[in-house]
Amino acid sequence: MIQRLLLLLTLISIFAFANIDRKEYPQDYFRSPVNHEIRLSGTFGELRPNHLHAGIDIKAVNGKIGQPLFAVADGYVSRVKMQSGSYGKVLYISHPNGYTSVYAHLHKFTPELEKYVKEAQYRKKAFEVDLYPEAGKFKFNQSQKIGTLGLSGRSYGPHLHFEIRDSGTEKPINPLLFGLKIKDTRAPMINELKVYYLNDKRETTNTKIYTPTKSGSKHRLKGDTISLSAWRVGFGLKTYDNMNSSSNWNGVFAVSMYQDDKLIYGFEMETFDFGESRYINAHLDYEEQVAKKSYFNRCYALPGNRLSIYPEQKNDGVIKLHKNKASKITMVSEDLSGNKSKLEFWVKRKKVKPADTNPYNYLLPYDEENIISNESVYLYFPARCLYENLYMEYHSSREKSTNIYSSVHHVHNYKTPVHRYFDIGIRPIGLPDSLRNKAFIAYCDKKNVISNCGGKWKDGKLQTKVRDLGDYSIMTDTESPKIVPKNFKSNMKGFNTMSFKITDNFKAAKNVTYLDYRATVDGEWILMEYDAKSDLITHRFDGSIERGEHVLRLRVEDNCGNVKVFKKKFRR
Repeated sequence: MIQRLLLLLTLISIFAFANIDRKEYPQDYFRSPVNHEIRLSGTFGELRPNHLHAGIDIKAVNGKIGQPLFAVADGYVSRVKMQSGSYGKVLYISHPNGYTSVYAHLHKFTPELEKYVKEAQYRKKAFEVDLYPEAGKFKFNQSQKIGTLGLSGRSYGPHLHFEIRDSGTEKPINPLLFGLKIKDTRAPMINELKVYYLNDKRETTNTKIYTPTKSGSKHRLKGDTISLSAWRVGFGLKTYDNMNSSSNWNGVFAVSMYQDDKLIYGFEMETFDFGESRYINAHLDYEEQVAKKSYFNRCYALPGNRLSIYPEQKNDGVIKLHKNKASKITMVSEDLSGNKSKLEFWVKRKKVKPADTNPYNYLLPYDEENIISNESVYLYFPARCLYENLYMEYHSSREKSTNIYSSVHHVHNYKTPVHRYFDIGIRPIGLPDSLRNKAFIAYCDKKNVISNCGGKWKDGKLQTKVRDLGDYSIMTDTESPKIVPKNFKSNMKGFNTMSFKITDNFKAAKNVTYLDYRATVDGEWILMEYDAKSDLITHRFDGSIERGEHVLRLRVEDNCGNVKVFKKKFRR
């Protein structure tokens, strides 16, 4: 009787995470936005660089653009947006039940919406517009065509990025919780386990990676028991979800971790706030991601992690180790179709050796303001700029390369994440007055690619805001952007479009404008659609340019005020 009771309690503990209270979502209200089987190339909450994926990515039925997309329920268009990057061409439909559906990377809207957007673009003389039509101006019934699938914005293959949001809070919710059906009988993969040796401040002193062996949906480590030279540890799990009709390695819905059959940690990808999405850099192993493109879910909490995806955490997921008693660890990875994979092993402590210490110049507490200032550099880190205390290594060096007008400031390294922008100011060395307005703070990444981070002069230093650790200096840009005709001739009769590739000699940081452009025909502004991923601007002839000879003028300006003008006659 006692044995049966213990078994029952164990089973209750093992399945407790799956039964955590979750909001009930309507199951029969929304239809699929496509008329074919849903095949996913991306799942909700999937780990992406610097953000959690806020929707699901539905593959094109034939791998091409242009297939029809449909309203998932009755509603009205509450927002429509055009971007050169990000979501590209995106439509928002608000529904009477309090939710909003979002359709991103579209190729085309309906003719009425295309006309509405184009009129706004000409009125504002801008390609990028963010419009909020009055409620009811554009209505769709369920199953009515709303546009076609594309690859606009930061889309590198034809697909629909689809979201369902709470209309009141704008929080995205996992669309698969609304009854959308996908075929999935395959359990998630568990690829690797990473162990983090932790000190009493929850700081990593060492790491080790293990590769489990698989038998069905169960995974084990060689020898079953691992002995670790640490008083306490955290674990990270590299795990992906495969689906029946897709070969993509997608993100899992949930991971839970048990110590001696007691639930101590778990996350699930039900919903989150866009404002917290960047905390993904505390959830994943950032160094693995930026250095190796390897995605580990960290199964313990860094001090500065404020993500809301953890319904259960005991002792922040940290495992205390004992010398003479092994502790059983069970890690469960699951998808929303109920498929699960389990990794089970035992862990105990062996003799603890003193941890190696890395050299550092400054200790930056993650929850305090930190200032570093000397004659050549100024650094200001706001509180909670970091996810854990940083033992920062800083030094400067002189670079003999041309076009560098300061010391190079080595601010730790790129393998440590930064949550908020921090201030940097650098004093120039040997910068001619004639080049002050062409100067910018330059960031040199791990591949030696330079990014323009902008900058304004203040107190004798060039200052700006940045969000990466690494190497910074002052450089100048006196080179004009490049304009290369891709589809343009003096005789444009019979052509539907004309297009140009516009590029600059330096990349731009995300908070800095890359290029400004303006095109006119016979002095009148014309719409040029901008695809940032291909650096292509395109004009679609719609009959507004009459037959005959015309003059095209295209002006492109970079962040440092360098201008390139392309001017040429053409015939229609």
